[in-house]
Amino acid sequence: MLAANGRRRVIITNVSPQVEGGQYPAKTTINYNTVFSADIFLDGHDEIGASLLLKHRKERQWKEIPMTLINNDHWEITLQLDKIGHYQFQVQAWVDHFSSWKKGLLKKHEAGQDVKLEMQIGVEMLEQAISYCAAKDKSIISQAAKELRNAPGIEEALQLIGSDKLTTLMYRTREKELITPYPVVYEIEVERKKATYSTWYELFPRSASTTLGQHGTFQDVIKLLPRVAGMGFDTLYFPPIHPIGEQKRKGKNNSLTAGPEDPGSPWAIGSRLGGHKAIHPELGTLKDFEELVAAARSYDIEIAMDIAFQCAPDHPYVKQHPQWFKWRPDGTVQYAENPPKKYEDILPFNFETEDWQNLWKELKSVLDYWIDKGISVFRIDNPHTKAFHFWEWAIAEVRKKNPEVLFLAEAFTRPRVMERLAKAGFNQSYTYFTWRNTKAELEEYMTELTQTDMRHYFRPNFWPNTPDILPAHLVHGGENAHITRLILAATLSSNYGLYGPVYEFCVNTPHPGKEEYTDNEKYELKHWNWDAYTRVKEIITRVNRIRKENTALQDTYNISFAETTNEQVICYCKVDEDTNNILIIAVNLDFYNTQSAHVKLPLKELGILPETGYTARDLLSGDKYQWQGEWNYVQLNPNEMPAHIFRVEL
Repeated sequence: MLAANGRRRVIITNVSPQVEGGQYPAKTTINYNTVFSADIFLDGHDEIGASLLLKHRKERQWKEIPMTLINNDHWEITLQLDKIGHYQFQVQAWVDHFSSWKKGLLKKHEAGQDVKLEMQIGVEMLEQAISYCAAKDKSIISQAAKELRNAPGIEEALQLIGSDKLTTLMYRTREKELITPYPVVYEIEVERKKATYSTWYELFPRSASTTLGQHGTFQDVIKLLPRVAGMGFDTLYFPPIHPIGEQKRKGKNNSLTAGPEDPGSPWAIGSRLGGHKAIHPELGTLKDFEELVAAARSYDIEIAMDIAFQCAPDHPYVKQHPQWFKWRPDGTVQYAENPPKKYEDILPFNFETEDWQNLWKELKSVLDYWIDKGISVFRIDNPHTKAFHFWEWAIAEVRKKNPEVLFLAEAFTRPRVMERLAKAGFNQSYTYFTWRNTKAELEEYMTELTQTDMRHYFRPNFWPNTPDILPAHLVHGGENAHITRLILAATLSSNYGLYGPVYEFCVNTPHPGKEEYTDNEKYELKHWNWDAYTRVKEIITRVNRIRKENTALQDTYNISFAETTNEQVICYCKVDEDTNNILIIAVNLDFYNTQSAHVKLPLKELGILPETGYTARDLLSGDKYQWQGEWNYVQLNPNEMPAHIFRVEL
C-alpha cells in the first residue's frame, strides 16, 4: 500500500505526554513547567523543523510553538499552561530545506570551496517559497531573493542569509503538503494547583465537641478552624455527614449489636431522616454547614466531602428504587462483603441494573447538590467497587461546569485498578505508602510514581494512617514512628494527609488481630483535648510551614535519591528550578536507635559545582552545616529529631 504522501520523509515517534495512546488525557497543573516531547528523525542528513500545535478545547485557533532539538533526535518544548481545563496538542515536523542549504553552504565556504552555484540554489529556493508563503511575507521574501542574487560579494550574501529575520521567516514558510503531522491529536488536562499540592486533616465532626459525651456539631468544627489552619492544613476532610441508618446499625468495634447510645458508622448512609442529600440532624442544619464551608474558606481551608455511594438498609433509595440493588432469594438485599469481613449495615448499588441510566443520573446529582453548597473537593470512598465508566462519565460531566472540582480516590486495591481510576479522571489517589517501610521499598515506589508514565496521570496522596488502617510500625514505633512517617509523607509527596486527632495524640492501640484502631472512631464518639500540647503536633506544624515556604516540596515529581552508606538512612533531594529552591532531606528509618551515614549528593542535578562550598541549613532545627563536594555526613537520633530538611544556600 502506497503512503498517503510519499514525499513526506520525517518520522515522529514517542510523543509525550500521553496516556494509552490518547485514550485518556495526560495531566498537568496550571502554570507548571510541562514538557512536550517527541523523537523526530528522517533519512539522510537534512535539517529538521518541528513544532507543537496547541489550543485550549474552548479555543478555535491553534498556536504553533517551535520545538528544540535536545539530543539524539529528541525534541522538546517546555510550556506553562495558564487555563484550567483540557488542551489539545499535536506534534508536526518537516524537512527544513532552507536550514539544510544554509548549513551546507557554510561548510563549503569554510572549506574554501566555490559557493556560487549554492548561492544560485538559495535564490531559487527563496523564489519558490513565494508561491506558498503567507501573503504578508511575499514581498519580504521576494526582496530577500533579489538582494541575494545581487549581493556584491560572499560576505554580504552570508550576512543576509544568516539574519534572524530571514531565518524566522523561512522557518514559518514551508510547503504544507510536506509537513508531517503526528496522526494523533492528544489531550492534556490542566488542573488547579491544589491537585498537585495539598495538606489534608481528617476529623469526625461528631467528635468535635469540647464537652465529654456530647455529639459534636458544625458549629464546634468552626471553633476548631483556627487550630487546623494554625497547624498548616489547607484541606479539612470529614467522613460522611448524612443521616446514619438505624437498621442493622453496628455497635462499638463493628459489633453486630448496637446499644441506644451507639451512633453507628457514618458510612452506613441513609435513614428515615434522608439520604445522600441530607445532613445528620445532630451535626446541625444545612445553613450551619454552609456557614462552616464559608468560615473555612476565610482560613484558606477547603472542606473535603466524603462521597460513599452505598446505602444503609433503611436509606430511602431502597424503597424508592429497589431495582438499583441486588436482591437475594430470601427477599433481602445483598449487603457488602469482603470475606471474611461482612458489612451488614451497608448495601452496595448494583451497577448492572437495567435502570443504570437513572442510577447514574441520580448519583451524579448528589455531586451537583454539594457543589452547589460550596464543595469543590470530594474524597470518594471505595471508587473501585463502582463501574469505571460511571466515574469517567460523572467526573467529565461535573468538570464541564465546574472544572475546579477535585476528586481523591480512596482505593487501596490492585495497581492496575488504581491506575485506571486516575486515568478516568480522579485528580489524586491514596497509595501504598502506608506499607512501604524500608529504604529500598520507598525508593522503588517513588521511582515508579515519578519516573514512569504514571507521572502523566497519577497524583499520589500519602497518608500515614486512616480510620481503617493503623500500620504495625505506628503501633510498635510510638511517637518516633509517628514523627518519622509524617516527615516522609510530607516531603516525598506534595499531597499528604493525616487522620488527625489519633495521629497527633499518638493513639496506637490496635484491634486484636486487625490492622486498625481498637475502640474505633468509626463506631463511637470520641472526646479530644484540643488544647493539649504534643510533640507530634508541634512537628506537624513545623513541617507544614516548611512545605509552604519551600516550593520544592510542592511538587512530587522533582525528586532524586542520594546514595547512602547505611540502609537505615534514606536521603533525597528536591529542586524548584524557577525559584532556585534546593532541599536535601535525610531521614532515619530506625525508630529506636541513632543512625549515621555518608550521603552522596547528585550535585549536577542540584546545580552545584564539585568545588563549590555551600551551607546546608536544617529547617527543622535551625542548625547550619558547611558542606562541599558529593559526600557529606549525617547523624540522626530519633529521640531528638529523626530527620534533616536541609535548604541549600550557595
